[in-house]
Amino acid sequence: MSGRALRQEEEEEEKKEKEKEEADAGESAKLRRKEELGRRIKEQKVVVDELSNLKKNRKVYRQQPNSNIFFLVDRTETLSQCKNTLDELKKAHQEMENSEKTKIKK
Repeated sequence: MSGRALRQEEEEEEKKEKEKEEADAGESAKLRRKEELGRRIKEQKVVVDELSNLKKNRKVYRQQPNSNIFFLVDRTETLSQCKNTLDELKKAHQEMENSEKTKIKK
């Protein structure tokens, strides 16, 4: 085998290894996203449950993003928003599950 052919073969092997590493990194990133989504779903379920079990006369406050300021909000409106957020998270999780299943079938 000539030096040129040997170099070309080594380059191809390096390219395959790099592609495999990139695929592994992509899989671990997907796994982290899936775990994060699962964590957020659990948190949102707790919020919805807590808001659902509050007495009608209880006050609810929402924290402003990136600050320590809280504002009084309507309990029923906040509960509705939290349920919508939970539905969106569940939908995203289901789409992720479905895309994984279609990849496995291929």
